[in-house]
Amino acid sequence: MKVEEIYKLAIQLGMDSDLRGAEEVKKYLARINKKYEALSDKEKEAFDLEKLTNPYSDARTLFNNGKEVKKIMVGIDIETSELLLAKHSGDIDLVLAHHPEGVALADLSDVMKLQAQVLANYGVPINIAESVIKSRISEVHRGISPINHDRAVDAARVLDLNFMCIHTPADNLGASFLVDLFKQKEKELETVGDIMELLETIPEYSIAKKKKTGPMIFSGSEENSCGKIVVTEFTGGTSGSKDIYEKMSQYGIGTVIGMHMSEEHRKEAEKNHINVVIAGHMASDSLGMNLLLDEIEKQGIEIVAISGLTRVKRS
Repeated sequence: MKVEEIYKLAIQLGMDSDLRGAEEVKKYLARINKKYEALSDKEKEAFDLEKLTNPYSDARTLFNNGKEVKKIMVGIDIETSELLLAKHSGDIDLVLAHHPEGVALADLSDVMKLQAQVLANYGVPINIAESVIKSRISEVHRGISPINHDRAVDAARVLDLNFMCIHTPADNLGASFLVDLFKQKEKELETVGDIMELLETIPEYSIAKKKKTGPMIFSGSEENSCGKIVVTEFTGGTSGSKDIYEKMSQYGIGTVIGMHMSEEHRKEAEKNHINVVIAGHMASDSLGMNLLLDEIEKQGIEIVAISGLTRVKRS
């Protein structure tokens, strides 16, 4: 396969598993295309054309030397050290990161808009969800702006190594996997403890538990009734606004499933009587990436796991 073929496959899988639904993703892309057509010629010169077909600003091909890809080194975080290891191995054709680098990191905040629609699908009015997430998007954008975004990308270029990052599409796959699982087991999930037991049947989480990084209850207890379970803090760039938990409580949400959570967010969830189950960051990222890698492996590509990725095959 070529790098761009792998990239297009990843984006399509992300769109197919997007919690907003296929129609909402199409509408989002249509709005972006309409805005682009309304731009002046000068404004179009600076426009990121990838956004016309890719709704995920944190997924990009970062360096492409045009070579055929037969073997990929894949990690949750890829920096210069991992790139040097790939070069030293001598037979790696593409290095694939989960977490964004380069332009994908610089524009990470843009993908957070999808969180509002996911919340709306769970019953929070879209106008409220959009209003709450707006200030958080600005906060994340300001926080990311001074970072040396291209450090690893420059290293890949000098080493002549294909480099790509796939963030939200993989997170979509993981989130969709959990949503489907919770729907299948809905009648069996009465308490937060039941959720914990179910998560630990998933290989990535059972392995993480042995490493002391498995699922944890951040708010509530095993005996608490779980109520309405939502997977809202699993995709969409990074953590949303801490102010959303009050709205969640008001609109009947009982338990949130997430990857990670700050102490500030945890306190707000607890104050508003929301149970929080944090499945684990590396394990959750591994789940989404594994679902993507299973599809890539079907194309005859060899995978080497590194940097926090726990490889579990399902195909």
